Amino acid sequence: MHVLALQYPPVWHDKPGSHAVIEAMVEAAQPPAGSLVVLPEMSDCGWTMDTDAATRGDSLGWAADCAVRWRASVQIGFARSVDRPPGHANATAIVHPDGRIGPIYEKMHPFGFTDEPRFYAAGDEIVLDRVGDFGVAPSICYDLRFPELHRLATAGGAEVLSIIANWPTARIEHWRALLIARAIENQAFVIAVNRVGSDPDHDYGGRSMLISPLGEVLAEGGDEPTTLQAEFDRSTLLKYRASFPALADRRSDMLDGERIARFSNPATNVCVSRRDSPS
Repeated sequence: MHVLALQYPPVWHDKPGSHAVIEAMVEAAQPPAGSLVVLPEMSDCGWTMDTDAATRGDSLGWAADCAVRWRASVQIGFARSVDRPPGHANATAIVHPDGRIGPIYEKMHPFGFTDEPRFYAAGDEIVLDRVGDFGVAPSICYDLRFPELHRLATAGGAEVLSIIANWPTARIEHWRALLIARAIENQAFVIAVNRVGSDPDHDYGGRSMLISPLGEVLAEGGDEPTTLQAEFDRSTLLKYRASFPALADRRSDMLDGERIARFSNPATNVCVSRRDSPS
């Protein structure tokens, strides 16, 4: 599978302007038919708490038109209205070359360090889509800090973890380290697409990456607009997983709620419940 990752500054609250930037980058890169083109979080307006600006227009419809025209799959980040408080979700989906929209993933971890949870509801479902022969699991930005999400996605068949973001410059080294860890621990390819530039509140660090299941960086951006491209070979992934079968040694029971709620206290050598622990 040919992967094209687009790192750019979305035009703030201007979807047609952002679309023009994206289309020019893809046309310059000329990805082959059947490629997967991946855009950052809130791809065409920037990461915003202005839900009116974020949901204005038809981002998915535009992405579907592009997918058909480019004969490629396109993963877009967008906001949408939902029927639960606070009424919107930060989402992503893969649109396929025939214009079909794949299952929509909603960001499971709105960024509590900011006001995002006040404006966007948390998702509650891990999504797996297929691009060519690959199982692809999308996620969004702050989700990267929660390895259990990606572990469960891998258990469900993910071979590619596709993480889109508006990740700030201040913590860009965390971004890089966590991405490589997600690839290694899940023996999965990682597509990580971050934006660059600034909005009224934040500066963004770029450093988009394409990573192999061994944690090898196949392509990496800096802090300027760029396109990253790489070939993902599924047979290589399957051979590696078979030759070093770490995933077969997973302890699925470690995610059991009862086990999570109890831990050994080394000071007393007894097992105590989280509910009984001092806060």
